Amino acid sequence: MPYYRSVGELPRKRHTQFRQPDGSLYTEELMGQEGFSSDSSLLYHRYAPTAIVAAEEFTPPAVTRVPNLPLKPRHLRTHKLDGTGADPILGRRYLLANDDVRIAYVLADQPSPLFRDATGDHCLYVEAGTLRVESTFGVLDAVAGDYVIIPTSTVHRLVPTGDTPTRLLAVEATGHIGPPKRYLSVRGQFLEHSPYCERDVRGPDAPLLVDGTDVEVLVRHRRGWTRHVYANHPFDVVGWDGHMYPWAFSIHDFEPITGRIHQPPPVHQTFQGPNFVICSFVPRKVDYHPDAIPVPYHHHNVDSDEMLFYTGGNYEARRGSGIEQGSISLHPSGFTHGPQPGAAERSIGVEFFDELAVMVDTFRPLDLCDAAADCEDDAYAWTWSRR
Repeated sequence: MPYYRSVGELPRKRHTQFRQPDGSLYTEELMGQEGFSSDSSLLYHRYAPTAIVAAEEFTPPAVTRVPNLPLKPRHLRTHKLDGTGADPILGRRYLLANDDVRIAYVLADQPSPLFRDATGDHCLYVEAGTLRVESTFGVLDAVAGDYVIIPTSTVHRLVPTGDTPTRLLAVEATGHIGPPKRYLSVRGQFLEHSPYCERDVRGPDAPLLVDGTDVEVLVRHRRGWTRHVYANHPFDVVGWDGHMYPWAFSIHDFEPITGRIHQPPPVHQTFQGPNFVICSFVPRKVDYHPDAIPVPYHHHNVDSDEMLFYTGGNYEARRGSGIEQGSISLHPSGFTHGPQPGAAERSIGVEFFDELAVMVDTFRPLDLCDAAADCEDDAYAWTWSRR
């Protein structure tokens, strides 16, 4: 994250003596990216974060990937995956993936186990319901429309709250997710042309202290999964500071960039990851040139696959294609895509689009995972020809 945050108790100088009430030292831990050369945070533990008493291989739910063959656009109806008793981590149904990113969906009504992903950051989008994100850094409460970024190797637990299950879209990177570099100064401050800024970002504001012994944490790492048993609960941090921590940002705080004629998708970019970007399409005033056509033109992004998650309002370019709340469209490289027949003509003179969608563009092809076959609308590819 591009700005400094300080929470809880800290010594005045880093890497110096900081003692507990009984006189023993707090244990200092540095969490940092890129080998001490990028963002980091210092955490102060009551117990050693290295104290494990057991480790065993763990077998996660199986996920298979197959290429998008035959090559065609796809429509996935995520609400067809609804079930009961799922937790927000192990209950994820994987839809699309490549070597840079995995995209999953879950309807969750149970707390997750403690989990650490040592392969990359997570970006969670809350489609509906509420979510409590507990971690070594503290607590973040998220509601519908919130993005939550969880940094690599953060021990955390996801707890659905409220009276109804929580719907989550999970984007799991093999690397780091953050604001686009063009939005930031050389010192990491959001610039004036950025569609959001530090005031829109929320982070944990108090420590979360939990007592316990022999506590299990599931770890996904570069060679598989492991179950660690810690001598003491990992949520024992009395204070931390730095630039690396879980944070939340509401899609409703994204300020759209508009123009006299149609603006291309980069104006909607919200985050960047390794070989992919995440964009937010929000309600906005649309093109105001007298001859403007507000819906997108047909386009072929020759270097990327485009996934769009429809999460509210009416998406004008897809009217008549079966797109609904919770739909995902996949338009792969090698296929020219654009508005449905009649959409361009219908959009002329429209002044406002009431739409809400999350887009993930990847620069390597997306494979189809198990859950995609369980919720695909097989008729979507032929909707442009109406046959």
